[in-house]
Amino acid sequence: MAYWLLKTEPEQYAFEDLLRDGTTAWTGVKNAQAQANLRAMKEGDRAIVYHSGEKRAVGVAEVVRSAYADPASDDGGLVCVDVRALAPLPAPVPLEALKLEPAFAGSALLRQGRLSVVPLSPAEWRDLAELAEVIAKTGGLARGDQF
Repeated sequence: MAYWLLKTEPEQYAFEDLLRDGTTAWTGVKNAQAQANLRAMKEGDRAIVYHSGEKRAVGVAEVVRSAYADPASDDGGLVCVDVRALAPLPAPVPLEALKLEPAFAGSALLRQGRLSVVPLSPAEWRDLAELAEVIAKTGGLARGDQF
């Protein structure tokens, strides 16, 4: 299983919309690197849904259909994947919190801030999940940071 982060603008399609819909095609991705990442996704992979405008990770989804032609595109070369909502994170994890984590030091999330489909390492996935738990329990991080 691989791990991913999918960015969305919450006013266009929020994680709450995915929860309501259950499953959706993740369409409209045009960047070449993001397209390559979509093509690499497989059924069963997990994804964090990240609200770009809010700069925070908010939910967990699962890839339920690997890459196929994006029906929302006029360009026959673009692909999309289908994702299914699994659950909201225990608490949203802001980008500022991820920047403090050593596991994210070399992450494409931080190096390529505009990339809309980002691979996550198992360590990044684990740390993000742990941060969500800590923030849910404390309202911030153990260091006293408040988010």
